[in-house]
Amino acid sequence: MTAYEILPDSTRVWIYQASRPFTAAELNELTRYLHQFADRWVSHNKALRSFADVFHNQFVVLMVDESQAGASGCSIDSSVHFLQKLSAHFKIDLFDRLTFAYQEDGVVKTAHKDQFVQLFEQGIISEETLVFDNLVKNKADFEQQWLKPLKENWH
Repeated sequence: MTAYEILPDSTRVWIYQASRPFTAAELNELTRYLHQFADRWVSHNKALRSFADVFHNQFVVLMVDESQAGASGCSIDSSVHFLQKLSAHFKIDLFDRLTFAYQEDGVVKTAHKDQFVQLFEQGIISEETLVFDNLVKNKADFEQQWLKPLKENWH
């Protein structure tokens, strides 16, 4: 079983959408950094049962099982600082909340919210277009509600 598989459905989730897909070389390096961070992530000197990885070559996902130890303000701050360093290192934005991601023929595409509205008005995307909801709160929602039709999404 993988670290991801053993985490309960209630595990807390944070999703950071990259401004572009990571290259294969970047993914190898990034994945190594993420796994190291998850292995060392602590809250009040207590190791967190956590997981970190990249999904769809474009989403950095952090998870913490808070049934053992909760993610404190300091531990969350440390994750944000870590991700800021990754953003600078890879010259990529992980903090743009005004760009939405959706799938078109199985490929992840992104559009700024204004462009997203235009794409909808032009019929390029529809209520059936699968859109990523990066605000899901836990592993169960991540698995079942992260990617869903626009008509079922907050967007």
